[in-house]
Amino acid sequence: MSKTLPINLDDLLSCRVVEQERVEFKGAWNPTTTGPEVLRTICAFANDLHNLNGGYVVIGVEERAGHAILPPPGLTVTQVDAAQQWIRSQCKRIDPSYQPILTTEAVADRIILVVWAPASDTRPHSVPSDTKGSSRYWVRLGSETVDAEQRGGLLGELVQQAARMLWDDRHTHGTTLEDLSEFKVREHLRDIQSGLLDESNTGEVYRRMRITTQVNDHEVPRNAALLLFSRNPSHWFRGAKIEVVQFAADRVGDVQEERTFGGGLVDQLRDCLNYLENFSAFHLQKQRNQSQVRSWSSYPLSALRETLVNAVYHRGYDVDQPEPTKVYVYPSRIDVISYPGPVPGIDHSHFESGAKAPAAPARNRRIGEFLKELGLAEGRLSGLPKIFQAMEENGSPKPFFDFDEQRTYFQATLPAHPEYIALSAVRDAGHLRALGEHKEASRRIQSAWETNQTSPVLAAEMVRLLAERREIGRAESVFNTFVVQGSQDAISQVENALIRALLDSGYTERALELLRRDRPALFGQDAIDSAVLALRAGDALAAHRCFERAGDAIFADPHVMLEFAQTKLRLAQMKDGEQQQLSNTHLLNEARSLLNRVTQLDSSRTCHAWAWREMGRTLECLGAPVKDARAAYSKAIELLPDEPRFIREMEETLDRLQ
Repeated sequence: MSKTLPINLDDLLSCRVVEQERVEFKGAWNPTTTGPEVLRTICAFANDLHNLNGGYVVIGVEERAGHAILPPPGLTVTQVDAAQQWIRSQCKRIDPSYQPILTTEAVADRIILVVWAPASDTRPHSVPSDTKGSSRYWVRLGSETVDAEQRGGLLGELVQQAARMLWDDRHTHGTTLEDLSEFKVREHLRDIQSGLLDESNTGEVYRRMRITTQVNDHEVPRNAALLLFSRNPSHWFRGAKIEVVQFAADRVGDVQEERTFGGGLVDQLRDCLNYLENFSAFHLQKQRNQSQVRSWSSYPLSALRETLVNAVYHRGYDVDQPEPTKVYVYPSRIDVISYPGPVPGIDHSHFESGAKAPAAPARNRRIGEFLKELGLAEGRLSGLPKIFQAMEENGSPKPFFDFDEQRTYFQATLPAHPEYIALSAVRDAGHLRALGEHKEASRRIQSAWETNQTSPVLAAEMVRLLAERREIGRAESVFNTFVVQGSQDAISQVENALIRALLDSGYTERALELLRRDRPALFGQDAIDSAVLALRAGDALAAHRCFERAGDAIFADPHVMLEFAQTKLRLAQMKDGEQQQLSNTHLLNEARSLLNRVTQLDSSRTCHAWAWREMGRTLECLGAPVKDARAAYSKAIELLPDEPRFIREMEETLDRLQ
C-alpha cells in the first residue's frame, strides 16, 4: 500500500475507483519520447477541464486497451531517479507554476513511478509541446491529451472553468481543523485500504489528502472535508442532510412516517440506504413449467442506492441551497429530489434510456472522488445506465427524471414493481377492513385493479370481493380479462380464486367444470391448491390429476403428501366403474409409499398420527398381515390418544381381517 497516495494502489492500477480516462500508463521511461508526453498530460490533469480532480501517470506499467498489464516491467532505480529529476525540472516550464506529487511504489517486486497531478487551484496552465515549441493549453478528452486551442471552444471553456474555484474545494469562513473528526478521516483511509493510514502526523494526513487549504498562514478545512468528515455538516450547510417522508396509501398528504438522516455525507447515505432497504422487499415468483422461481424486489436496491448517491453527489450545498435532499415514499413510487437541477449542458433527453450524456463539468469533484473511493458512487457517466438496467432486470417500469426550466431542482422517480403495488393495495385494504372501513377497502382494490389489470394478486382479490357481493358474473368477467391481459404463468392462480368463489357461492357444478378441463399452465403450488379445491367439491379423480401436475412441489410439504395419499386411497376404494383409468393395487402402493415418506419427515404430531391412521387403512386394502395394520393404528393412537376414531377403526379393521 502506498504511504503517499490517499487511495489504494491496487484500486488505482485496476481503475476501480478512478476513471480510466484519469489514468495514463507508460511502460518505460525515455526523456526524449515519454518525457514530453508525460509533461503534456500533467498539464492537462492540472487544468482538469471536466472537474474530475486531475489524474495519474503511472510509469513502468504497460497497458492494453487502457488496462494495466501486470506484473509490470517496472523501472530500475537509476531510471526512477532520472525520471523524477526530469519531471521536476521540466514542470518548472508549466505556466503558472505547478508541481505534481511523485511517489515510487513497489508492485510484484518491481519499482514503478506514480505521478499524481491533482486539479490546480491556479488553472489554466500551459506548457510547450516539446523542448522547442511554444506554450499550449492541454486538456483531457477521454483518454487523450489534446491542445485546447486546436479543439474549437475548449480553450474558452477551460478559461471559464478556471475563473472560479469549485465550491467543494473552497473553505468556509470561521472553520478550523478542529471541526474535522480525525476518527472519520482515518476510518475513510481504513475503508479504502490506503497506506496513508500509517502516517501518525494528522496535519500531514490532511495535507496529503488535500482536504485542507492554507489561508493567512494557517490550514483550514475545505468544504468537501466538512461535508464528509465533520460530525454535523448541516451546521454550516443547511441542505447537508436527507429527509425521508413515507405517505400513507392512496391518501394525499397523509404522512405515515418522517425520518431525517444527518452527520457526514457517507453516514447519511449508509443510514438512509439501510432504512430504504425496508421498502426493497424481496419476492419470489413461480415460472411456468419450471422448478425455478424468478425473483424480484419492490425496488431494486442497486437502483435505489445509485439514485440516492447521485442526489447527494451532484446537488449543491452552498448557502443558497438550504433545502435537504428529499426522499418521498409513496405506495407506487419513490421520488428523490435534490437542489439545484443539473449543470448547464445537460438536458432532458440525456436522461432517457440509452442516451449518452455529454462530458459536462462535475459540480462536486472532490465529493465524487471520495464516494467513488468507497464504492458508493459509480464512474463518470455510468450511474444512469446502471439505474435503467437494474429496473429492467427487476421487471419494473422505467425510471424517469425531471427538472424545471430554471434548474432549481432535480427529481428522480423509481416506480414500484407492479406486483408490489398490487400487494400494497391488498395489504392496505386488509387494514381498512380491520378498521371497519369496508367500502373504502373495496374502493382501494377496485382502483388498483383498474390501473393494473395484469396483476394476478389484484385479479384474485377482485374475484373474492365480487363473490362476497354475489356478483359471480362480474367475478368471471375479471378472470376473463386477466386471461387476455395477464401473464400465462399466473392464470391458474386467478382461476383458483374463481373456483373458490364459485364453491363459496354454491356454484359447485361450475367450479367442477373449471377443475376438470385441461389447464396447460397448471403446475406447482397452483396445482396443489386446485387439488384441494377438487377434494372440497367431492371429485377425487380431478384432485388426483391436479396433484400429479404439481410435480416436485408435492414433496416439499408433508401435509400435501398426506392429502395426496388420502386421495389415492379414496380412488382405490371406489367401484371399478368410477376409476377405470387407475389400478387399485397401483394406487394403494403409491399411497403407502407417500405415507412412509410422511412419517419419516419432520412434521406435527397430528400430521404423523393421521399418516399412520391412513397407513392402517391402506394396509387393510392391500391385504397385509393383521399385525402390520395393528402396528400402524397403534402408532396413530400413541400420537393422538384422544382421537376416538383411531381406536374404533382399529377394532373394526382387526375384526374384518381376523
